[in-house]
Amino acid sequence: MADLLSIGLSGLSASKTQLSITGHNITNVNTPGYSRQDASQATRSPQFSGAGYIGSGTSLVDVRRSYSEFLTSQLRSSTSLNSDVKAYKSQIDQLDSLLAGTTTGITPSLQKFFSALQTAAEDPANIPARQLVLAEAEGLARRFNTVYDRLSEQNSFTNKQMSAVTDQVNRLAGSIGSLNEAIAIAAANGKQPNDLLDARDEAVRQLSGYIGVTVVPQDDSSFNVFIGSGQPLVVGSTVAKLEVVPGQGDPNRHEVQFISGGSRQGITSQITGGELGGLIRYREEVLDSTMNSLGRLSLAVSDQVNTQLGQGLDLKGQVGSALFGNYNEPALAKLRVNAFAGNSNAQPVLNITDPSVLTTSDYLMEYDASGPKVRRLSDNQLMTVTESPAGTLSIADKDGVDQGFQVVLGSPAPVADDKFSLQPTRRGAADITAVLDQADQLAFAAPVRAEAGLQNSGTGKITQPDLVSVLDASNPELAVDAKQAMEALQTYLGNGRLLEFGAAGNFSLPAGVTSVPDLAAGGFKSGQTNSVKLAFETGGYKYELSVQLSGTPNAGDDFTLDFNQSGVSDNRNALKLVDLQSKQTVGVSLDADGNVISGVSFTDGYGELVERVGTLTAQARMDSEATGSILKQATDNRDSLSAVNLDEEAANLIKFEQYYNASAQIIQVARSLFDTLISSFR
Repeated sequence: MADLLSIGLSGLSASKTQLSITGHNITNVNTPGYSRQDASQATRSPQFSGAGYIGSGTSLVDVRRSYSEFLTSQLRSSTSLNSDVKAYKSQIDQLDSLLAGTTTGITPSLQKFFSALQTAAEDPANIPARQLVLAEAEGLARRFNTVYDRLSEQNSFTNKQMSAVTDQVNRLAGSIGSLNEAIAIAAANGKQPNDLLDARDEAVRQLSGYIGVTVVPQDDSSFNVFIGSGQPLVVGSTVAKLEVVPGQGDPNRHEVQFISGGSRQGITSQITGGELGGLIRYREEVLDSTMNSLGRLSLAVSDQVNTQLGQGLDLKGQVGSALFGNYNEPALAKLRVNAFAGNSNAQPVLNITDPSVLTTSDYLMEYDASGPKVRRLSDNQLMTVTESPAGTLSIADKDGVDQGFQVVLGSPAPVADDKFSLQPTRRGAADITAVLDQADQLAFAAPVRAEAGLQNSGTGKITQPDLVSVLDASNPELAVDAKQAMEALQTYLGNGRLLEFGAAGNFSLPAGVTSVPDLAAGGFKSGQTNSVKLAFETGGYKYELSVQLSGTPNAGDDFTLDFNQSGVSDNRNALKLVDLQSKQTVGVSLDADGNVISGVSFTDGYGELVERVGTLTAQARMDSEATGSILKQATDNRDSLSAVNLDEEAANLIKFEQYYNASAQIIQVARSLFDTLISSFR
């Protein structure tokens, strides 16, 4: 009876434990990360009798959780990937809506501006039409400013979100460290603390949603967690931390630092996966390049319009005034250079020399004992740096292609170990402003006019000259002072310069004027249309005019080139302004002779930006769907093994209740037998 009682008691204890485990499963059905538990039983050691070995009941060997390291790791990596894509997509969706919107994008404002120019060109003396040009120019500048403000706000949000995410990373890392310590202590007896293991797995899974992690199990059942390129975030119970700080090269662009003990390490470029990785990836791949592309476009618009206006005359016969503000104002030039922390007191400035050839890249300038080294960050290419004049650095790539800007070192000059972030185009869209407020100062008339002599007897004709280019003769690469150039031209033309057709069929040109083809050497083809370029130099400037001579002039016929002082109804310069809409002026590549090889117009340049962002947005949406499906599959795979099934647990509840009752019945039988035995001795 004692053996039977012992067997019954062992079954009673086992069934009671099984009921407790089943109840624990049921009550944790909604606990995140909980793994279903079950107990494994084994028979006790049998006792030998003369007839053989007789069993002595059951005992619980282990309480296990339904767990697969492979499925858990798969869920962790899927969570990291999906969080990365979701963070990226949430940002780029906003950007795509902003850039492509009919009310928020740049294209509608560009179209309105050039439409107003076209209307004004049709009647250049019409003041209301000119006023509309000023209004649309102001609207275009404000649109650039507004879009930049939205991008800047998104950058600020990214900075704040990075800080919030790193706070969560630090919190979860601390939890994992504490759980590691508790698990190592609890596992010292040889058994696994299932609930603590589940809590740690869930903490690591949540951590992977914020940042990509690598988990390495240790012999004492603890986890070592690594991030980035192998930085140890958690080692046993020792926990490092992350901190978001203003960037060294750009205070508005925050960076992530890894802090372990007393050391700090910048790891922004090494972080992948999770929400933090998605935010950083979006900023590097999309936001920075978008701000630079928009800035380059605004600089090109400002430069091309101002330059063309500077080659024309207004209603008062004065040289045209700039419509948009000077992008090389000292305050703006200073903002394009960011000194790294720890630098000397040097503060160079960056002046734009040719917006048409600017790239959308930022640059890093470093000083060592041999002088400055400049690297283009978009492709990590080392640039060629030329100092001419002293204190002014011109930047070109390895093929000698000018990058469109110069760095003026100033005083004090940089010293060895100084570093500077160069951002030629980053703030372009923020700084563009419309400064002209007098409609009659819009220079719609061309500066030069041509007339046939009143006494001409032949049928020769000349078209109105087109001012092709004006260059500073001392340094053609430097920007031209439009007003001084036009004043020098006015002085040179004086009362007119004559082209006279001689008896030999050749033109005699004004002193210092050359022509292509050479009209003085029989280059003129009588009876045909002759496209001629006239070049001359005066006042330190070089000029090139394009005209067409046709018909058959007679000997003695002449044509006069004169300054167009009273060209009130002249719209030639206005038409050139309209032509800027389709002219290749952005991202221009030039050959050795200065001819345009490739480039895009304002509208096409912005269209390329919108198309690029739209393509990336579409890709992000597809990636989001794909990673969402992968995450769901990984979750389902893990749940199929580890999740609690209420139907199964309900069945187990009934089974173990019956087991308990049956074990109790064994004890009742043992008691009855014992009572019978005692009664037989009375």
